[in-house]
Formats: sequence, C-alpha cells, structure tokens
Amino acid sequence: MSSSIPPPSAAPSSTGNLFHDSIEAAKNVEKLPCARNSLLTGLAAGTGVAFIRGVSTAPIVAGHWFTFTFVAVAAISHQVCLRQMEAERKQVMQIIESAPTRTLKKEDGDSK
Repeated sequence: MSSSIPPPSAAPSSTGNLFHDSIEAAKNVEKLPCARNSLLTGLAAGTGVAFIRGVSTAPIVAGHWFTFTFVAVAAISHQVCLRQMEAERKQVMQIIESAPTRTLKKEDGDSK
C-alpha cells in the first residue's frame, strides 16, 4: 500500500559519537516536524513563569522555574503536535481509501 503523504523528515542518522550526533541534531532542528512551534511555546511559557517567580524569589530560583517550565511545555507541545499530525495523516488516508476508484474507459469506435 503506497502512501501519497510523505513521511515526516527524519533526524540525522546516528554515527555512534554522542557529541557529534548532538551537534548535528542541533544544526538540523528546523527540519524536525513541530520543533519550531514547540520550542517557541516552551520559551514563551518559561519566560512568563520565570518573570512571575523572579518578582517574589531569588533569580536562581526563577532560572530553575524557567528551565523546568521550558522543558515541560516544549515536550508536551511537541507530543500534542505530533499526535495531531498523525491523526490528520490517518484522516487523509481514510478519505483517499474511501474515494471511489476511477477508471478510464476506451472508446470502441474511432472518432474522426
């Protein structure tokens, strides 16, 4: 069964060198589906929480709150986005499969 929807772009292939693989993944983060929106959402949420916490606590505590909020919101946002993409892909496949197949009929006589 062939799919007309291209698969999501994959992360760079692993070479076995953790340092090199991490650098290459960071260079190509824009190619990962949902990465940009998830990171921006996490950044905005982390900044907001850190600002609120920074008013009432020490800056180091606000930094911890920023880090935790950024990671948590970005991870959750990324998972939600991937699930939405998968649901959309399944819906498109279902529509394509349910569409009637069309065949071209040849004419019996010559039309000149």
